[in-house]
Amino acid sequence: MFRVMRISRRADVSVFQFNNVLRRFFSAENFKSKKCLVPFSANKCYCLKCASSLSSPGHLSFKIHKRSLFGSRSYHSLNKNLIPEHEFNKRANDTRFLCTCNGCILNKPFSTRCEARKTCLYDLHIDHHGKLVDFAGWLLPLQYGEAIATSHQHTRMAASLFDVGHMLQTVVSGRHAGEFLESLTPSDLKNLPIGKAALTVFTNDQGGILDDLIITKDGEDKFFVVSNAGRRDEDSELLLKQQKIFTSHDKKVSLEFLDPLEQGLVALQGPKASQALQSFTTINLNDLKFMHSLKTEFFGNQIRISRCGYTGEDGFEISLPRTIARQFVDLILSAEYVKLAGLGVRDSLRLEAGLCLYGIDINETTTPVEADLTWLIAKRRRAEKNFPGAEKILFQILTKPLRKRVGLLLGQGPPARAGAVLLTPEGESVGKVTSGGPSPTLGRHIAMGYLPLNLCHPGSGVLVEIRGKTYKATVSKMPFVKTNYYTGKESAGI
Repeated sequence: MFRVMRISRRADVSVFQFNNVLRRFFSAENFKSKKCLVPFSANKCYCLKCASSLSSPGHLSFKIHKRSLFGSRSYHSLNKNLIPEHEFNKRANDTRFLCTCNGCILNKPFSTRCEARKTCLYDLHIDHHGKLVDFAGWLLPLQYGEAIATSHQHTRMAASLFDVGHMLQTVVSGRHAGEFLESLTPSDLKNLPIGKAALTVFTNDQGGILDDLIITKDGEDKFFVVSNAGRRDEDSELLLKQQKIFTSHDKKVSLEFLDPLEQGLVALQGPKASQALQSFTTINLNDLKFMHSLKTEFFGNQIRISRCGYTGEDGFEISLPRTIARQFVDLILSAEYVKLAGLGVRDSLRLEAGLCLYGIDINETTTPVEADLTWLIAKRRRAEKNFPGAEKILFQILTKPLRKRVGLLLGQGPPARAGAVLLTPEGESVGKVTSGGPSPTLGRHIAMGYLPLNLCHPGSGVLVEIRGKTYKATVSKMPFVKTNYYTGKESAGI
C-alpha cells in the first residue's frame, strides 16, 4: 500500500517505507480512544537511518495546518512531540518533515477525510508528470508541464483533454424514471427529445441549489446523469431516498452508480476537438450538436459521446470503460494539436465562460434566480409549481431577488479571489466575490460575485477590497469571453 513519493537527493541515504506496525497503531479504534488525532495515510517515506527512532508512535510529531485549493481543506497531522533529531520545515502551503540527513519524512498532507481516490486514468497523469492535488477527495492533476495560462490559451486555439472521471455518473431507468428526476429538479424531461441533454439543478424545499448536473435522455424510461464529485455522497443519498419514496408508491425506478475505477469520463475541449475525435469514430460529428449525446463503439466497447463541456468552447465529454480508457486517450493525444490539461485550466476557462462552480458560486443557500440561472426553470414546471422550492423560486421570478450573481471586470491591482468584499463607491459593504482570477484571454483580472439588485446593471461601478486596499471594478455581462458551442451553423459562437 505504501510507496515513496520523494527520495532524498543524497545518494548515501536509503529509503524506508512504513510497515503495518504503525498502520495498526493508527487504526480507527485508536483514533476513537484519542491515542492519536488522525489515522496514518499512505505516501510517506523515511530514511533508513531515522526509521528505527520513528518505529514507536511516541516519536511522531504533530502540527495542524489548513490549506485551501478551490475551496477544499487539507490537514497536516502527526502526533505531539517533536524529537530533537528532526527539523520541522514549513514552506508556503506545504508542510514537510525532514530528517537531519535531509531525507524527506513527509511529502504528502494527511487528511481528516478518507484517503483521496483515483480515477481509472491515474497512471496516465503519473506518466505525463501531472502535478496531482486532492480535489473534492480525488487525486487529479492541477497542471502538467506548461503554465496554466499557456495551457489555457492552447485550449482556446486548439484542443485539450481533461480527466473528469471523478464526477458521479448515474444511470436512472424504469417506467417512472422521468417523473422521478422531475421530482428533484425544475427540468421538463417529459418534453426533452431523446438524445438531448439538459443542464439542471437539484433544489431543496427552500429553493436552494443542492447541486448542478446534466441529464441526458436516452429513452422515455432511461436517463444518464452526470453530477459533481464533491457532492457524490449527498447526491447518492438524495437519489436513494427519493427512490425509496417512489418504491413505496409502487413506482418503478432503478439506479446504477457507475464505478469511477471502471468507467472513465474525459472532456475533449477546444475548436479542434471535433477534428481530433472525428479521426477515431465512424459517426459524423457534424450531425451531433451542442447538448446532444449518442452511443457508439470503440474497439468493440460501447462509449458515450456528448457534445458539451464546461469551458465555453466546442467539445465533447466521452464516457468509456476503464479497459479502453488509456488506449482511447493515447490515440487522441497522438494528434499534435491535442494536449493534456488540468484543474487549473478548467477553472480559468469556466470562469471566462461565466459558469458556476458548486460550493463556490452556488450552494444550498443560493436559489437559481439569485445565481442568474432562472432559465433552468422550465415553462411547464413553472405552471405546475411542483418542484422542490417552487414557492420561493417562483416568488423571486415574479418579484425579483434581493441579490444576484454578476460578472466583474477589475482595473489595476491584484486579482480578486473568493471571499473578497465588494463595496459601493462610498465604501459600504454590499457583497462578496465568489470566484476570481486572471483571464489569459482578456489579459486582465475578472471575477464573479453577488451584489444587491440595484448595483447589478452592466457598467455599474463598485469597489473590491483585497488585502486591506480597495480597487475599482465594473459590473459586466457574462460570459466574459464569447462561447463557441457547436449549433450546426457555420458560425458556432453564441
